[in-house]
Amino acid sequence: MATLHVNIVSAEQAIFSGEAEMVVAPGETGELGILPGHTPLMTRIRPGTVKVKLVGQDKEEIVYVSGGILEVQPKALTILADTSIRAHDLDEAKVMEAKRQAEEALANRATGQDRALVVAELAQLAAQLQAIRKLRK
Repeated sequence: MATLHVNIVSAEQAIFSGEAEMVVAPGETGELGILPGHTPLMTRIRPGTVKVKLVGQDKEEIVYVSGGILEVQPKALTILADTSIRAHDLDEAKVMEAKRQAEEALANRATGQDRALVVAELAQLAAQLQAIRKLRK
């Protein structure tokens, strides 16, 4: 069976390194499914979850990424994420509280750069909640 070596790293840490049968990542314009031998590709990714189908196992490694760059080579895939967290390390209560605070801040900031920052933060928090829910399935 052909495999793909996957590296997921952020500025803080290397979060995953290993062999995979398939990777699904949140591309800028939609989900990307990457199999071994995929055509070389470099693209930006949006906040969301990366699913890594581990070799010879039914389970997947699920990692939240806040955005970044994905590079595919014939035998390797690298994700350079702004921030990455293993889905099982996300704290739902903490994420929900941060989301509540961001929504409150959005209601109080009608215009400008502050609003754009809060909207971006809400998108990242929504992606984190999605990662938590995918992990529970």
